[in-house]
Amino acid sequence: MTEEMITGRNPVLEAIKSGRSIHKLWVVEGEKHGSILQIMALAKESGIVTQFVPRRRIEEMAQNKAHQGVIAFVACKAYVEVEDILDAANKRGESPFIIILDEIKDPHNLGAILRTADAVGAHGVIIPQRRAVGLTGVVAKASAGAVEYVPVAQVVNLARVLEQLKKEGLWIFGADMKGEETFYDANLSGAIGLVIGAEGAGISRLIKEKCDVLVNIPMTGQISSLNASVAASILMYEVFKQRNGAKM
Repeated sequence: MTEEMITGRNPVLEAIKSGRSIHKLWVVEGEKHGSILQIMALAKESGIVTQFVPRRRIEEMAQNKAHQGVIAFVACKAYVEVEDILDAANKRGESPFIIILDEIKDPHNLGAILRTADAVGAHGVIIPQRRAVGLTGVVAKASAGAVEYVPVAQVVNLARVLEQLKKEGLWIFGADMKGEETFYDANLSGAIGLVIGAEGAGISRLIKEKCDVLVNIPMTGQISSLNASVAASILMYEVFKQRNGAKM
């Protein structure tokens, strides 16, 4: 974990100023004076999530380093902009194929999704800034190296981004147990944004309303739902099959 952290007020302050990809900031509870205020203000301007935690947790995480009441968790790889993902598809002469993750919290799920996204040739993955896991070392390890090849954009407002993608010509398909059609009956051959919901909770109401089509994965067993990364893999490979069927 130490490789993913920056500890101490001045190092954290300079990291924020330099534009480093910081996905979370921990500040010890009760610390709201001096340079901490400057750090928090810059973090807010940069859209960095700030959490107040007990001093004991910070001391445990810092492992005796001089933390001075603040720890910044740095992404293992820099994030890109949504426009960069669209540009990548354009440069390859392909219709965009983008995976949108709605509050995935398990780093192993995110890593597995990145691994499959690379395998099927997806142009990128979009994740929300809040209530979701970022690009941590655990994610990188679970991705088996795919994190180096799949661009990931971290956004503040996922609903607004879906509207942006629609204007770019993408059809937004959401995975939902009560979806109106099965995934293999849906037309997934064009410009696609594929939305996968959080573990257990699924796609949130607002994001579900932004989807053009909700698709389901038929199941006949006793378990009513699939792991998020498994469901994502099934759907991604259906997109892959429909986009490349004529070439295979």
